[in-house]
Amino acid sequence: MGALDTIIKAVKVPDIRRKIIFTLLMIVVFRLGANIPVPGIDRKLLEEAFTGQGLFQIFDLFSGGAFSNFTIFALSITPYITASIILNLLTIAVPALEALSKEGMEGRKKIAQYTRYLTVVLAFMQAIGLSLGLFRQALISTQFFDVAVIVLALTGGTAFLMWLGEQINEYGVGNGISLIIFAGIICRAPAAIGNAFQSVSRHEINMMALVLFALFALFIVVGTIMVQQGQRRIPVQYAKRVVGRKMYGGQNTHIPIKVNQAGVIPIIFAMSLLQFPMTITYFMSAKSGFTEFVNKWLSMTDPPGVWIYVILYVLLTIFFTYFYTAVTFNVVDVSDNMRANGGFIPGIRPGRTTVEYLNRVMTRITFVGAIFLAAIAALPYILQQWTNLNIMFGGTALLIVVGVGLDTMKQIENQMVMRNYRGFL
Repeated sequence: MGALDTIIKAVKVPDIRRKIIFTLLMIVVFRLGANIPVPGIDRKLLEEAFTGQGLFQIFDLFSGGAFSNFTIFALSITPYITASIILNLLTIAVPALEALSKEGMEGRKKIAQYTRYLTVVLAFMQAIGLSLGLFRQALISTQFFDVAVIVLALTGGTAFLMWLGEQINEYGVGNGISLIIFAGIICRAPAAIGNAFQSVSRHEINMMALVLFALFALFIVVGTIMVQQGQRRIPVQYAKRVVGRKMYGGQNTHIPIKVNQAGVIPIIFAMSLLQFPMTITYFMSAKSGFTEFVNKWLSMTDPPGVWIYVILYVLLTIFFTYFYTAVTFNVVDVSDNMRANGGFIPGIRPGRTTVEYLNRVMTRITFVGAIFLAAIAALPYILQQWTNLNIMFGGTALLIVVGVGLDTMKQIENQMVMRNYRGFL
């Protein structure tokens, strides 16, 4: 009810109402584009070419069905996500990018520009791979001009979605890229629910399977809210200092360390790595030794491969949770910034002791977030072994939906607070 009251109050404010309407219109544009087919594709052969499993299923999830239908938004926003992750990692490894990231707003604008360029390059490469690889048998013509039109249409669709997300960031409310993924997942929910009940009516699955999935969904929603909102607050005190005739510092504050600092990124990383061998088999003979090995020992549905897959999935999710948290929250930089501004943690010496303390706290609190993400990653596969219900990406989808919903509501609340206090500034 609190979220509903916030939305009602926000709609009554003209500025925020315009931003909400603009965001909704941009989402409508996204859904319209997701239904515009790429030219030069045989739709009957397309259904046979799309396998609908493995890594391609999450592509189809993020694109709202545009991937399996091979529309102009088939690549969705995944090249932009990949480019952002690559640039974030390179910022740590490349000194020039690290220096650029510390130049404030101008540096961030330059990195954002590099991200756009890399997005177009990755989208172009993926478009070629899909056109001449996975969906090659669905092409009406394989002549250079016809393939070029398809590749440019897919690349242009991703570039347009990237621009659409930036427009939402500037003129709307919420994170544009996240909202595009959110809309793609939400739009598939009615069809998924309908298919589930049809399966029950055809006696393909029993009602207990739906009950188990409902309990699983409730666990994800409640757990995500608790974990996303949960944080450890490290108290920080700034010493008083005199500059000229004025006294600065002396206030108490805190460093908020979130339980799930990495978000859904570790699951996506682990899933992509595990699905890489499966992706290779799509371009190889079904009777090859490599394909048979992968289908047996890394299967997502059949034992014994599914249990090995789940174990590796859990271990990789935990590893990437720690890895990405270390990338996004550098305890050495935090310690140096505190010491440069005269801040310290009560009872902890500045410098190396502070770094060790923050590392110890981060390691312990990240463990809780890593176990939660690992449970989300593994439970759908475990439940599928007990039931015939296909919920392969249910956990990831619910985590994204709840996380984006919480983040958007928080931004609306912040804008409401800014408006209420504007008269005092």
